[in-house]
Order: sequence, then C-alpha cells, then structure tokens
Amino acid sequence: MKEAFELRKDTAALLIIDMQKYFRDKESDAQVPGMNQLVPNMKNLIQVFNENNCPIIFTRHIDSDDKDNLMLRWWKEQIREDDELSQVIEDFDTSGGKVIIKHQYDAFLYTDLEEILKKKKIKQIVICGVLTNICCETTARSAFMRGFEVYFVTDATATYKKEMHEAALLNLSYGFAVLMTTADVLMAMK
Repeated sequence: MKEAFELRKDTAALLIIDMQKYFRDKESDAQVPGMNQLVPNMKNLIQVFNENNCPIIFTRHIDSDDKDNLMLRWWKEQIREDDELSQVIEDFDTSGGKVIIKHQYDAFLYTDLEEILKKKKIKQIVICGVLTNICCETTARSAFMRGFEVYFVTDATATYKKEMHEAALLNLSYGFAVLMTTADVLMAMK
C-alpha cells in the first residue's frame, strides 16, 4: 500500500457498483463470469462497514431514454428501471445502505453521490463491483478528481476478461487508487 495513504474507518464509505441481476443472469448478454465469486468478499466488506457504522452505497445502472445516449448507441441493449434484472442481487440487504441510480459509467455524474459523501464527511471510498474496467474504474477516477482517496478492492471487482481486469488495476494503481484485497480492507477496518 502506498505509504501516503491509510484506510481509516472514521472517514471511509463502501461503494458497491452495479451488482445487479442483469450482470448475473445466465440469459443476459451481459453476464459477468466470476460475479458469484465476488459475493462472499462483498458480504465480508458490508459486515465490517456495518460494524463500524460506515456508509454503504449501492449503485444501480439504469439506461436513460435520451435518444442521444452514447451508452445505448454503444451497447444497444437497455437496462430499464422497471425490469426485474435491474435490481441489486438478492444476496445483499440494501436496507441498511443507500441505493443510487446512475445513468452513466460514472456513479458521480448526474447523481447526488458526492453530496451524500460530503454531508457524511467521507474522505475515502472503497470500491467494489462490476465491471472493473468500466463503471468501477470510471467511478474511481472521478472520485479521485473530486478529492476522495480511492481504495479499489482487487478481489471484489470483476469484468469479462482477466486481461481487462488486470489492465484496469495497473492503470488505477498508477495515480488514482490504492489497490487492496478484501483481507487488507478488513484488517484496516478492525
């Protein structure tokens, strides 16, 4: 871990990105291999953040109906808010946290995430979820640019290919985020 950075439970929040049924369902074109392996690590993270009364924020990606939405032009398939697959997977109880709907890769863009974090005096964000190289990475970079210390959980993020995951981690670790394992975060939070 970078010497200048130390995860502290008094200023940290857990951000769980897009752990939605859409990315888990075997019938979905967007199913993320390995997503199920993330769940135990995330449950451990949720537990330790709950024990320390630290904020937990879940995101749900919902596509905008805007006809000029570049994401729809890129991916073609739309995730709608009323679709059951848009819900956070049943493995997580979101009632103790906050659920934010986002319409772009970046969880800060056009949401109240930054305001929520600043009201709670959060200075550090621990990021996990899917996809490592798209929504998680974009949100991590955006958080850094907004002045938050970013801690990126390498074994609680996933994407479609190992090379994509590793490339995102390499790039983030070069100036945007401190890479940690679930065990590292649990140790820092105890």
